[in-house]
Amino acid sequence: MRAGVMVAAAAGLSLSLSACVQTRQFADLQFAPPQGNYKLLVLRPDVTVGSVKAGGVVEPRADWTEQARANLIAALRQQQAQRGGQTLVLERRDSLPNVPAEQVAEVERLFAAVTNSIALHKYLGYDLPSKRRRGLEYTLGQDAIRLGQATGYDYALFLTAEDSFADTGRVALQVLGIAGCFIGFCAPNVGGGGQAAYASLVDLRTGEVVWFNVLQAGTQIAGVKMGDIRSPQGAAQMVERLLGRMKPGKEIRRAQAAAEKAK
Repeated sequence: MRAGVMVAAAAGLSLSLSACVQTRQFADLQFAPPQGNYKLLVLRPDVTVGSVKAGGVVEPRADWTEQARANLIAALRQQQAQRGGQTLVLERRDSLPNVPAEQVAEVERLFAAVTNSIALHKYLGYDLPSKRRRGLEYTLGQDAIRLGQATGYDYALFLTAEDSFADTGRVALQVLGIAGCFIGFCAPNVGGGGQAAYASLVDLRTGEVVWFNVLQAGTQIAGVKMGDIRSPQGAAQMVERLLGRMKPGKEIRRAQAAAEKAK
């Protein structure tokens, strides 16, 4: 289910260039990025990294996935340390004091279901009349509130990432296609690997999803990488693209603009 959401939301960004990086944020109307002495709980990143075979099928690689997850956890810790507040990044579901792993898993499953709705109605154009132009208005409800009460944290951050890389067979197939152009036959562009990721912030005091961002990075040229989360540098780049410029909601931005104009 999660993979389908990632593909659908990324498709909603509609990459039209041969190599491109795009993000698109949504926020609650009155959302302001956390500042000061806030407490942030970052759940264990949900990560999948695979190899794109010659036929176009992505084959997950456990070794790549674990390396990428470790890199993303390290990048999240470094990035959040620069923003202030008190942050705990979970490496495992059972590493949260006084909270059973199953309770954490239940919140993650609930978030996956909410994400389906966000992707469908915010990124794929299937607007709900009751939510049109009204920020996010999605909630994890009492499960999120109970997690906040049990831990004392103000916010929970969820991060999901998929990355893929063309293997040698995929690269060779495109090289043959390009070579064919010189003799009068151009094979269809087989494409390369790419990234799709999202991050979401939930207010654990209300259960509301207050901020959501989707990242898509891809190329139609097999073998060209748009970042590589198997490396520390690539993981840091993904985290910065997703979280580095967290925008406030429309009403907050409107008030800020009015205040700036009044100076």
